[in-house]
Amino acid sequence: MKGFFACWGCMNGSTIDLKNFTLDELEQFLTGKGKERFRARQIFKWLYQKGAERFEEMTDLAKELRRELEETARISTLVPEVVEISSDGTRKYLFRLDDGHAVESVLIPEEDRNTLCISSQVGCAMGCQFCLTGTFQLTRNLSAAEIVNQVCAVKKEVPVRNIVFMGMGEPLANLDNVIRALKILMHDDGLQFSTRRVTVSTAGLVPEMERLGREVTVNLAVSLNATTDEVRSEIMPINRTYPLRTLLDACRRYPLPGRRKITIEYVMIRGLNDSLEDAKRLVRLLSDIPSKINLIPFNEHEGSSFRSPTQDAVDRFHKYLLDKYFTVITRSSRGSDISAACGQLKGKLDRSVDAHTRHG
Repeated sequence: MKGFFACWGCMNGSTIDLKNFTLDELEQFLTGKGKERFRARQIFKWLYQKGAERFEEMTDLAKELRRELEETARISTLVPEVVEISSDGTRKYLFRLDDGHAVESVLIPEEDRNTLCISSQVGCAMGCQFCLTGTFQLTRNLSAAEIVNQVCAVKKEVPVRNIVFMGMGEPLANLDNVIRALKILMHDDGLQFSTRRVTVSTAGLVPEMERLGREVTVNLAVSLNATTDEVRSEIMPINRTYPLRTLLDACRRYPLPGRRKITIEYVMIRGLNDSLEDAKRLVRLLSDIPSKINLIPFNEHEGSSFRSPTQDAVDRFHKYLLDKYFTVITRSSRGSDISAACGQLKGKLDRSVDAHTRHG
């Protein structure tokens, strides 16, 4: 643990960002300084329940402790550089990080809840052919603080009830920091999200799925998107390492609390995976896995040769799954009048910066 503290200190000179700590880690940090263990809980509540951004706000801490924290630690925040608001209420946030890189979060409003989609990496190394974020390639992992601060920033403006790790990046490729962030998000003294309200999505990193299930209780979403290894390997390179049989076996083993189901995400692409035969194979693949299916018509974007499925193909696919007694939702397109798809706002701003650089 000493090495962990040193690592976070060196990322910002000599100060340590307290928002990178779970409560247990914060206790160890403070007791290592000779402070009482219970102080960690006080600070944790100030950070996440009262939204303190400066140590001087923590008025129930002794002045000497606040002074010492000022000298050795810091409290990070994120402020959105750009916010786009759709006519349907969808909000797209672009956050500029300390090193100049940027990530996105999307708030999706619904009747009884707001769902916030957050990022876990700058870019992504998975190379999924249908995903715009994949065209940026992987720059780096986000720290736990950078993940949690997306939630903190949005909660200042609007209530957030659900969290989904479905933004930029593959969450399980940054598992240490994602687990640390999950523990902060779901802790009773932290941001107090119910385990039922937090979902982590993966393209199918099987060993990491198993570790996630061991270390935290959280909903799992698996980005499947094909019903044969041939097609899935074409559009999702990870399938060459963990093919469908291996991935679905991992889904069967994933520890689910009572009555919960794995969410199967299925991006429908015209002429590739949207046929009735695909629907029939999907039913066979999932027949013994507690699952619910999200059908996601492909969102066309510049530079991709893929096309959105026809409405008739989507309706046929949806009806077949319903007739086989699956829980299935077809996601309606949200925020179509803004840069709502993951990566579009960052891509638009990056192109604008490039153009300014070339012509400035």
